[in-house]
Amino acid sequence: MKKILAIGGLALVLFVSVAAPATAYAVIRSERTSEVASVLAEETAVLRQGSRGGEVKEVQRRLKQWGYYSGSVDGIFGAATKKAVIAFQKKNGLTADGVVGKATYQALGMNDSYNALNGSRPNTGSSNYTSSDLYLMAKAIYAEGRGESYTGQVAIGAVIMNRVKSPSFPNTIAGVIYQKGAFTAVADGQINLEPNQTAYDAAKDAMNGWDPTYGSLYYYNPAVATSAWIFNRKTVTTIGKHVFAI
Repeated sequence: MKKILAIGGLALVLFVSVAAPATAYAVIRSERTSEVASVLAEETAVLRQGSRGGEVKEVQRRLKQWGYYSGSVDGIFGAATKKAVIAFQKKNGLTADGVVGKATYQALGMNDSYNALNGSRPNTGSSNYTSSDLYLMAKAIYAEGRGESYTGQVAIGAVIMNRVKSPSFPNTIAGVIYQKGAFTAVADGQINLEPNQTAYDAAKDAMNGWDPTYGSLYYYNPAVATSAWIFNRKTVTTIGKHVFAI
């Protein structure tokens, strides 16, 4: 009986001593697999010459919109796209290597791609808004900033979105835009002009989280502004003719 117990005990000891390393190996293997998957995901998300797909197409679209790229928006990252990326990176003070990684995604306003590389959940922004919100936002951007650069038009949309999120303003796009005295274009009727595709694109980018104003709640043209109080707001940045402030 004792012998059987002794053998049983030995068997148990042997089982534990063998199983523990196997479990540790499984954990290590799982961690390494996860690390490899993470590295592969990052390699896939980073765009460079030879990359293909929808993200490349979006990079090309934005670079073409801003005058850096003149080729086809075909989703193929070729030499012309790399040259355009390098020009954009130089203009924005980034490492001019022609590779679209975190910093370049952020500068391009491609926040979902940036967040993916940064380990954050993608911004689902516009999914919370309706086609009517998009249309109204595009109308406001067109009426207020159709003479501005594309970034300047996105910035106007970003201020609207920042107000929606702020407890100091109405919590809907329509509420913000039609708040009494908020926008000149509403007061003078220009809000009723039909927006162009650029205004729609700018509205989509703003609703998806691109904020070239860094959280600004106000903007004004110092050449024509008449309300003295606006000049006392803290300036955050200037884009085109508009000063953006908080």
